[in-house]
Amino acid sequence: MSLRYSILASGSTGNALYVESDEHSFLVDAGFSGKQMESLFGQIERDISKLSGIFVTHEHSDHIKGIGVLARKYHLPVFANEKTWRAMESSVGVIPTEQKFVFNMETVKSFGSVEIESFGVSHDAAEPMFYVFHNEGKKLVLITDTGYVSDRMKGTISNADVYIFESNHDVQMLRMGRYPWNIKRRILSDVGHVSNEDAAIAMSDVVGDNTKRVYLAHLSLDNNMKDLAKMAVTQTLESQGLIVGEQFGLYDTDPKTPTTLTAV
Repeated sequence: MSLRYSILASGSTGNALYVESDEHSFLVDAGFSGKQMESLFGQIERDISKLSGIFVTHEHSDHIKGIGVLARKYHLPVFANEKTWRAMESSVGVIPTEQKFVFNMETVKSFGSVEIESFGVSHDAAEPMFYVFHNEGKKLVLITDTGYVSDRMKGTISNADVYIFESNHDVQMLRMGRYPWNIKRRILSDVGHVSNEDAAIAMSDVVGDNTKRVYLAHLSLDNNMKDLAKMAVTQTLESQGLIVGEQFGLYDTDPKTPTTLTAV
């Protein structure tokens, strides 16, 4: 038995991650319309109605846009912490009480052989948290939407087999770009998003002997590019003594196209 996953889409326009075991399947966030989510599932030949649950990271629209629609249409359980439930209530619409579940920060929920661990991040949301999937000694980490990666976070996510790691912006592109200064300041802050270089420095502290794949996620459409992110992360990692392509692979994600369904 193993975990399999597809990053359905990742970027400033929307985010969704699919994870499955032999017994269960999970969706983390649904940052697109119901119709778009159905199309993404169709591209990986999976059935939304079979999901064991939708897990919410935080209430920003690029993470929750389709949650209410999918929950109501397919009668799916939704998991989020109490503050996130309150913050997203007006955006997701009415979800039947029997489909609403509280998943507190820094706790673990078990689904057969899969354990899902939640951990807090630093972002300008009510109580943002991300997830580690554990199964049969394997570990998959999703960490985006954080202004920095603390030692506490690093302890939780260290030595995973797979990382889906925020690499949001190039600092110079952001500083020189069209965004108003208050938005730039927010992105650069400790409750914003990590840059390519800061992501790589954090990666260098957590990548371990088990690590096989690192995906660069949540790239800004306006303030980053895939090739630039990969180059900056590779250079920074190599300056920290980690050789991309030898110790682990570095991979892109896309704002519209799912990654191939891959075993952890």
